[in-house]
Amino acid sequence: MYLPHIYNHIMMPSNHLRKGDCCGRLEATSDGYYCRSCDFFVHKKCGESPRSIEHPCHSIHPLILRSKPHNICDLCERSIENLCYHCELCDFDVDLYCVRYPPPMVIENSEMHGHKLFLLEEPIKFDCAASCGKIGHSFAYKCHECDLAFHVACLWDSSELKLPLEVNHSHHTLHPLKLIMGRSPDYSDEKCRLCDIKIDDESFYHCSSCNFTLDIRCVFHPLPQSVMEVKAHDHQLTLLPRLDSFTCNACGLKGDRSPYICVQCNFMIHQHCLALPRVININRHDHRVSRNAVVGVVNSICGICRQKVDWIWGGYSCQHCPRYVVHSKCATRRDVWNGKELEGVPEEIEDIEPYVVIDDNTILHFSHKEHYLRLHINGLLCEDKKRCSACTHPICLQSFYYSCIYCCFFLHQNCAQLPRRKWHVLHNERLTLVTSTTNFFGCRACNRPSNGFKYQYDEEKTLDALCGSISEPFFHPSHPDHPLYHTEPKKRIQCNACNKLTYPALSCIEKGCGFSLGFDCATLPQLVKHRFDNHLLSLCYGEKASGKCWCDICEEETNPETWFYTCKDHQASLHIKCVLGDLSGVMPRSTITVSGIPNEVVVNNGMSRPFCMNCKSRCMYPMILKKPG
Repeated sequence: MYLPHIYNHIMMPSNHLRKGDCCGRLEATSDGYYCRSCDFFVHKKCGESPRSIEHPCHSIHPLILRSKPHNICDLCERSIENLCYHCELCDFDVDLYCVRYPPPMVIENSEMHGHKLFLLEEPIKFDCAASCGKIGHSFAYKCHECDLAFHVACLWDSSELKLPLEVNHSHHTLHPLKLIMGRSPDYSDEKCRLCDIKIDDESFYHCSSCNFTLDIRCVFHPLPQSVMEVKAHDHQLTLLPRLDSFTCNACGLKGDRSPYICVQCNFMIHQHCLALPRVININRHDHRVSRNAVVGVVNSICGICRQKVDWIWGGYSCQHCPRYVVHSKCATRRDVWNGKELEGVPEEIEDIEPYVVIDDNTILHFSHKEHYLRLHINGLLCEDKKRCSACTHPICLQSFYYSCIYCCFFLHQNCAQLPRRKWHVLHNERLTLVTSTTNFFGCRACNRPSNGFKYQYDEEKTLDALCGSISEPFFHPSHPDHPLYHTEPKKRIQCNACNKLTYPALSCIEKGCGFSLGFDCATLPQLVKHRFDNHLLSLCYGEKASGKCWCDICEEETNPETWFYTCKDHQASLHIKCVLGDLSGVMPRSTITVSGIPNEVVVNNGMSRPFCMNCKSRCMYPMILKKPG
């Protein structure tokens, strides 16, 4: 389940009888959605809350569902755990609990006060007549006879789940479990014996004689003593509710508690591995991969983490590529798999070829269906006006290119071969190549603006043609001995090109190497034409220098140990940004709309540098934005 307005990770349906991270309350029903890696739980009712509501306490504007942790509910004055309904115009918040269980407009018989109490329609400032004695500035219950006011929270509290002080449990029959409110005992591991989830500090059940702890969910919704899960194993499996180190047959990883076991097969499995999918798509491979009880491929390497796969345990493999195998845990990572089980779903055969071959030198490309494109072999001349419509770089930077017979449309040969749909390491859904870009966009990988071709799943997941074309293994001329892989999905890594911490990155997996490149540096052009020099500038991968070096464009010092551009005789070290500027991914003579104002992208080739309206200095970059008028 993906609930982007609530949480940015895919969550699985689950039964957790615990306080929700959505509303901070304990519900009597346990259905909901759970992200195991973040230990984040959302009640089913909270997850299915409407995006907007009208509330009687704030009837002038609709309220929108928002994440506003630690804000104060304007109705009950309790701290908001995470989600609430919010009015942006009035800065008005109502927590989910007050929306779902609204306080009554009239309280007839209150233990706090003998007269009728009425909920006011507007917030007021008052001294609470209840035992709290605090000053309130909110909605209040008021007795008109006594002119007394009370906090809503002091009078009205829809009763939460009442927990018994002691329970007898089927998975611990020796002694009853006692309810504990507060911290786990120091001698315990602070985890539930059955589900391995960290114990909620506010309420759990514990047997001090056996050091046996269960969270609320596992007490009232216990795991079944036995299961018949054909996806996991052919025989019935029995729960072993104890602390015991084991290796899971399904994923090959260690566990320390409560596996399901098959005694006759000596089979043990994590609880969460029972539901491992049979057939899935992953973003590292073009074919589907299927789960196997035993990988069976000796001396194999995981296609995701690039580590060894122990062939005697379960994992995933490709039916079309016999040597391609993946760890179970790696294959089902949320950055790799989109959460869809494909067993029984027919595999669609898609035509992802970007062009039709007319003859040896002519194609019809899907982005330019009105005319044929003809292949050319570029000579020594570099015409900056001819630019590839896909990557927006000048045509002279590659030897082979296609051009339209009738109009000014160009594609590098490599760009013309980009598939119409592909899997990419930075997204767990298949991306589509979009060629009609009406305005510029920001690439998610390199953060450069572009108006060329883009790979896209939705508006927020967009890659330019260069970053979108990257696949594993990735080979870069700066590191010719080893390929690079995207192996750290959450970690900022120091880039060897610019010495900055960057994400996402491509890294060498060879032990002791430590070489990494950010996507922005990995896609820098190897050759660049610049007005500074009549010859092409080449990308230099850093070098040791005894003295200081200076950039001839900005006339400031450069660090020669980071990458830079240099001329034919290697007598210059030019900053990469000074050579490429901010708009290297944007086509000249195109229009970019900024803050509603259209700006023309023009080449900065005048006799003098133009004056920038933002930084109040002369602009040295090769392309600039020119406002109309």
